[in-house]
Amino acid sequence: MRILVQKFGGTSLSTVEARNHVIRHIKQAIDRQYKLVVVVSAMGRKGEPYATDTLLDWVERNGNRLPDREKDMLLYCGEMISAVTLCSLLQAESIPASVLNGAQAGIITNDHWGNARIQSVQPARIYDLLDKGQVVIVTGFQGRTDSWDFTTLGRGGSDTTATALGAALKAEIVDIFTDVNGILTADPKLVHDARPLERVTFTEICNMAYNGAKVIHPRAVELAMQANIPIRVRSTFDTGEGTLVTSAEAGSPVTDRFVTGIAHVSGVTQIQVDQTEGEYDLQLKVFKAMAHERISVDFINVNPSGMVYTVADSERERAEAAIRSLGCTARTVPGCAKVSVIGGGINGVPGIMARIVEALTGEGISILQSADSNTTIWVLVEGKNLVQAVQVLHKQFQLHV
Repeated sequence: MRILVQKFGGTSLSTVEARNHVIRHIKQAIDRQYKLVVVVSAMGRKGEPYATDTLLDWVERNGNRLPDREKDMLLYCGEMISAVTLCSLLQAESIPASVLNGAQAGIITNDHWGNARIQSVQPARIYDLLDKGQVVIVTGFQGRTDSWDFTTLGRGGSDTTATALGAALKAEIVDIFTDVNGILTADPKLVHDARPLERVTFTEICNMAYNGAKVIHPRAVELAMQANIPIRVRSTFDTGEGTLVTSAEAGSPVTDRFVTGIAHVSGVTQIQVDQTEGEYDLQLKVFKAMAHERISVDFINVNPSGMVYTVADSERERAEAAIRSLGCTARTVPGCAKVSVIGGGINGVPGIMARIVEALTGEGISILQSADSNTTIWVLVEGKNLVQAVQVLHKQFQLHV
């Protein structure tokens, strides 16, 4: 059985024209003799009637006291409307189709309401419908606990549903359809000559996703990587093949490039806390205080004189208060941005950091902090320099070519 999983996001389903494109992609897959599982998100974005954020706004306007378990029950509604709408349209085209919600599709999760993690996938019911010649439409972003309480998978959950099903069903490939034609070398809103990438590795796209690229959720990539199921990131609105995401070993090797793309995260506060002589447990106290306040820390540098790390701008005041409660003083720089230079070819190549410094200092952009891994070099810059930093690094590594 040749199985293909297709995932369509909210913008792919929000208008009549967009839904016509979705049906075209489904027909093409059927013509290629695939057994087809289609994962859908809620239609549209915030403000549109069935979007997830619109449902959350409804709760806020009506008491704003809905428990998390019941909130997950509400959030099942958006994807269900997308699924039954698409089912009706396919039936009108004489394409047999059935709808399963996340629970019915066999997606078993823990009970972390609003951000549940998949524990297992039991796809027997999907196999049965595929055997009967049905297109199986599955509501993304959803699962159930062992006790049959409904759960949702958090932001990007429909991507996670698609790759989890792809892995469980041993799909040939998972197609993630969006409103852009693949994965680009940088955010096109910042870099006008950012170009689509024909092929990237799981590791590269995981790093791009974790560092600000919003095309696909990193949890989804990790699931596909574990099962070695290729992903294609494609546009709903044209017939291009988009970007293939696969293992470094699969198929022909990637061309000789050191850097794949530039990603960024804005709205970051840098926090620096100094350690006095003879004080050996400051780092432990500070990071325990952050954990106690449930403040996520990033970009961590620790040395004998103290520590420097980042938090989201929205967490700055709580982080400062937690540090003051320890009797310490923090120096903060709000409104920063983390810019990431990502590429599977970085490891072991001399001169990459020198080129980053050359490009940024040549434009008068100060580097507030830096760190690196095998595939990524991060630099922290002031927020006012974000656009220029991304543009000069994109040009420095000739990603527009």
